[in-house]
Amino acid sequence: AEDWVVYIVECADGTFYTGITNDLERRIDQYNAGRGARYTRGRRPVILRYHELQPDRSSALARECRIKAMSRTKKQELIDRAVGNRVQRT
Repeated sequence: AEDWVVYIVECADGTFYTGITNDLERRIDQYNAGRGARYTRGRRPVILRYHELQPDRSSALARECRIKAMSRTKKQELIDRAVGNRVQRT
């Protein structure tokens, strides 16, 4: 079983786009080449802001739906918490 990833990208216009994939690097490359979702095509380049692993496609889809239902503020908080967790504390 392969891992699936739920991700949030920030588009050039500052909007967020949430999706799922089993190959995150390929997906980001597709968006930036203009071959991804219709939403992102006119909003390039996109920058990966958040991602989390899910054990299967079904779990990833469910999590994607929950994230898409969040307000922009809540999505930003999710991103900020993840970034804060990656910053090394001295």
